[in-house]
Amino acid sequence: MAFPLHESKLPVLPLAMLVFISILSGSLHASDPPLTLDHYASTCPSVFEIVKKEMECEVLSDPRNAALILRLHFHDCFVQGCDGSVLLDDTITLQGEKKASTNTNSLKGFKIIDRIKNKIESECPGIVSCADILTIAARDAVILVGGPYWDVPVGRKDSKTASFELATSNLPAADEGLLSIMTKFLYQGLSATDLVALSGAHTIGMARCANFRSRIYGDFETTSDRSPMSETYLNSLKSTCPAAGGSGDNNISAMDYATPNLFDNSFYQLLLKGDGLLNSDQELYSSMLGIETKNLVIKYAHDSLAFFQQFADSMVKMGNITNPDSFVDGEVRTNCRFVNT
Repeated sequence: MAFPLHESKLPVLPLAMLVFISILSGSLHASDPPLTLDHYASTCPSVFEIVKKEMECEVLSDPRNAALILRLHFHDCFVQGCDGSVLLDDTITLQGEKKASTNTNSLKGFKIIDRIKNKIESECPGIVSCADILTIAARDAVILVGGPYWDVPVGRKDSKTASFELATSNLPAADEGLLSIMTKFLYQGLSATDLVALSGAHTIGMARCANFRSRIYGDFETTSDRSPMSETYLNSLKSTCPAAGGSGDNNISAMDYATPNLFDNSFYQLLLKGDGLLNSDQELYSSMLGIETKNLVIKYAHDSLAFFQQFADSMVKMGNITNPDSFVDGEVRTNCRFVNT
């Protein structure tokens, strides 16, 4: 998939240079993969219904499960493409991605994918890849908490490899600045528009104290509108997340305190107020370099339909980031945690 240069209107030189450098280095690897909507039409026609029913049960039991699956999908696609590599456990011969600094204590939901895989294997053994299951489940997770629908192209293969190193370097971190995060999205063939829209996934889900401590004891008061509600929110965050490093690292807070279990555009409204929980999120609006991203935050904060439409488009685009190697020598894993023997 060619990088959509026409979408970038940002006149700021550093981002323009990043686009230029990325193209020169050949780092953009999103491409048009051999994915189709009817890949399983004859071999496993019930796959979408099975995933839907299982996800309904999981989200009904705990709405936070929607965010867990959506996050898993993001973290999978940003490392080797959407190939199920994030699901692999460590073995004697393979180092997985789960213990990378960006994943450890952050990723959950693996057992949910295991349960869906077992259901599908009982219906269509050896047919549906774990990578496709995760991609479909992420779409259904969004729908089940009020988000948009989109068609999911399928036909991915599961990788036989994982990359601890790429998981450490490719995934954006909570305390990163806008230029660094934008570089990582450009590397995947994703635009500034995709960055802002996909960041809207933080309208659901939780963040660990370790990932927002520097924000609430740093520039939160600088970006915040200092309203009574914002002051109350900040005091609540500080009680949840003590300043002393290491203390309360695993305490959690919703990234969208207004509607934490509903997929909507309130996340962007919080950014307008300067109340973004993560530095990486607030940078989209507050960074001096983020002229284009700021305008998009404003747009989505006031137009939920525009956000939903772009989020759906960007999810398909991200889902199309593939691992070329997996189409050559990939497989359909029997157990999502291990390469077939």
